[in-house]
Amino acid sequence: MRETTAHPHNRPAKIACACGAVYDTFSTRGDFAVEICSKCHPFYTGTQKLMDTAGRIDRFKKRYGLKVPADTVTVPADAEPKPPTET
Repeated sequence: MRETTAHPHNRPAKIACACGAVYDTFSTRGDFAVEICSKCHPFYTGTQKLMDTAGRIDRFKKRYGLKVPADTVTVPADAEPKPPTET
């Protein structure tokens, strides 16, 4: 006689990608989400695509800040102005 509890139960599941694609399949763990799939992976699409998941770019800019251009640096009022240089 065969043991019926030896194998896990496969049930219908939906796999959702960050790009919006949803796949219907069977899984022992149920529904779950993935960050990248064959519709948005550069290997399959042939294009490079920037995915800002969870605001990583904004978090980087906030943490390290942007460098200020040289012409917007403030100079103290008591400093002597430099004469323009000729090129």
